[in-house]
Amino acid sequence: MEIKELADLLQKNGVVGAGGAGFPTYAKLDKRAETILMNCAECEPLLKLHRQLLEKHADEIVSAFHLVMETVGAKEAIIGIKKEYKKTIEALKGVIPNYSGVRLGLLDEVYPAGDEVVLIYEVTGKVVRPGGLPIESGVIVFNVETLYNLSRAMHKSEPVVDKLVSVVAEVNRPVTLRMPLGATVEDAVRLAGGAKIKNPVYFVGGPMMGNIMPGSTPITKTTNAILVLPENHYLVERKRAKPEIMLKRAAASCCQCSMCTDLCPRHMLGHPIQPHLFMRAATCKDVQDPSIFVDTFFCCSCGLCELYSCFQGLSPRTLMAEYKNGLRAAGVKPPVVQAAPVPRERELRKAPMKRLMARLDLVKYNVPAPLEDKCVGVKSVKIPLRQHIGAPAVAAVKDGDVVKRGQTIAEPANGLSVAIHASICGRVREANANYIIIDSTENQA
Repeated sequence: MEIKELADLLQKNGVVGAGGAGFPTYAKLDKRAETILMNCAECEPLLKLHRQLLEKHADEIVSAFHLVMETVGAKEAIIGIKKEYKKTIEALKGVIPNYSGVRLGLLDEVYPAGDEVVLIYEVTGKVVRPGGLPIESGVIVFNVETLYNLSRAMHKSEPVVDKLVSVVAEVNRPVTLRMPLGATVEDAVRLAGGAKIKNPVYFVGGPMMGNIMPGSTPITKTTNAILVLPENHYLVERKRAKPEIMLKRAAASCCQCSMCTDLCPRHMLGHPIQPHLFMRAATCKDVQDPSIFVDTFFCCSCGLCELYSCFQGLSPRTLMAEYKNGLRAAGVKPPVVQAAPVPRERELRKAPMKRLMARLDLVKYNVPAPLEDKCVGVKSVKIPLRQHIGAPAVAAVKDGDVVKRGQTIAEPANGLSVAIHASICGRVREANANYIIIDSTENQA
């Protein structure tokens, strides 16, 4: 298959990165690629969907992975997967011999193994330039579910209309559900047996990099997890803290121990990010060295510094994000720099996932969340037209139109964009530049 043919298929069927920022997959295809990676590190604590999906659909996903390798002309295709995902590894070993050039890249059970810069180094030994793209190092990284969506589009003519979501923590039935796009967080929690607690807080996206969201928040192409937590949980209290209070706390108690920097996964790959120096400069309003603030661009926001490293409970990640957003708003761009050599002590400074979960008070929630692979039914959906990096899709339906599941309801905009499709059969209640609401016309739950 030619790159343009595959790119058109991906764009037409709305395939984007199924996690993170949702980068349109068609735009990743590049003849410069020497290596392509499948990310099955399952980076965030408690998430289980990627390993479950890959175990169940190993041949379909590896076949799609191999097709991408051949299309871009890469020399090898590596599946980055943690050693402890033994059932998934066993399933992969049964199909990999059928695909030349594909191999496993086994990872330790540490955080953030799924950060693509960390993943690339672990399985290839290559360091991505600070602020650079993986393709500069001859690498493209794909999410497991993204490749599954490619397989569905190619072999079943099915566009992306649903999303796997792990619904865990304080629910009666921890589970991984296939939710129609545009269904709500509350729909997912209800289908997981409902919350076990009063006044639940919905942590969407994972405990380290997710955010507190209202129950009405729609499921999108990048929604991986919903954690249902009590109001007084450690993560909820940390997330609700105000930046101005965080800054005052840092001014009062940051002792410059440098633990946040010493354990920073990007710093340990030679990137010029030093959270402890930022904390000192920010709290003292010291602007003698502007590079300390500009270097916040190289923070990947993994949250390890504030949720694991700092024994004072300070918040480098959150404060750096505030400064980074301010720099972007002011038109400042990250400088072009090269990574320093990777220090030998890096291997001794990885954060074990078990210890991280203990710090976050999540161990009691680390229970099975079985995969239910059939898409569930809902009464209505509110489908955002911006579910990916780039330009939002342009509505192609109007109020009152009757649509079928899988029908294109929004076309790709000019520039970086993909199509969006109806996730249920129904009638369009409202269509505008931001979202499309569809009410079901079927007998759905």
